[in-house]
Amino acid sequence: MKQLAAATVLVAVSSLSFAQSWGPRSLEELKQETIRRAERNMGPLAGVKAEDAREAMAGLDSLEPDAWAAAWSRIGERHLQRGDYYHAWHSFNVARWPSERLSPGKQRAYARALEAFQQYARSLEPPIETLRIPFEGAEIVAYLRLPAARPAPLVFGINGLDSRKEEVIAQADAYLKSGVGVFAVDMPGTGQAPILVDVGAERMFSRALDYLQARPEIDAKRIVVQGRSWSGYWAAVMAYTEKDRLRGAVVHGVGIHEYYSPEWQKKAFSTREYLFDVYPARASVYGTKSMDEFLAYGPRLSLLARGMLERPSAPMLLVNGERDSQQPIADLYLLMKHGDPKDVWVNPQGGHMGRSERWPDAKVRSEVVEPWVLRHLR
Repeated sequence: MKQLAAATVLVAVSSLSFAQSWGPRSLEELKQETIRRAERNMGPLAGVKAEDAREAMAGLDSLEPDAWAAAWSRIGERHLQRGDYYHAWHSFNVARWPSERLSPGKQRAYARALEAFQQYARSLEPPIETLRIPFEGAEIVAYLRLPAARPAPLVFGINGLDSRKEEVIAQADAYLKSGVGVFAVDMPGTGQAPILVDVGAERMFSRALDYLQARPEIDAKRIVVQGRSWSGYWAAVMAYTEKDRLRGAVVHGVGIHEYYSPEWQKKAFSTREYLFDVYPARASVYGTKSMDEFLAYGPRLSLLARGMLERPSAPMLLVNGERDSQQPIADLYLLMKHGDPKDVWVNPQGGHMGRSERWPDAKVRSEVVEPWVLRHLR
């Protein structure tokens, strides 16, 4: 299995450097869409001030990754100097988007995002605890936030392809108000994860689960895993491999078989749901260096190929949109029709993650995902 040892990070960054010519937008289109998403609080600009987006885009003169990183980092540094750690973190987080592994400038922005987030985290109540769990000669860096009443049930949250564990833990308030704690960890190939995406990489999550079940402040018998976008895959895997240790699994965004086919990947490269650089972002989690290597790498991950679909599983909630252009809706129906019965929510007008104008991200989370999680933790 491939490991992301700290000493090799800069080498990996330089070897995976891409121009943003992967689009699908021209420079002017990218500027307009970035501002539009910031004004509507849409990913990956959710939480970013609209005026910051307008300023960053006014200073963006190239599609090169480091130009994007520099435009947003300037704003992040200003917020940091003012002591506004929340908006500093958001600005640096956008600066490293979609992956800190794509250029040296994005790697620097990610480091600053982590620094700003630690400052922001210290201001929260209840506090965010940073965990460092030993793993195969390296460590799993994660966050834990618990309510006052303990031992607390727990949501095991995993970020997606271009989000990070900081975003997962920052969205924990609804669970905390219900007496539920949140654990947040980067999925393989992203953030501070110690390994890349590969068959068997779920062992990283099993190790984290071992650690959490040894913490007396956590009710080890009441844990639900919540995946989002790509990490819906890992939530589904854990529903099978950790069936006896989980109350349930939220597979929010379902890419488990066809998603990994070369045909789907080549089709998805043109999606306009993704702001830019979908291929470089996806290649970065594998560590592949060419298109041929990338297309050959994914099919091994299929849950059908891995023989999992007929195995007993923990209860699952499957969520997506019929019009998702990033993950095939056929994968949701495939998972639904095999193995144990699942709960399913599909937005007929929805795109990726089931989002639409009527059902924005926050509404899907608050009215579909969170109630299901709380029911299963009770």
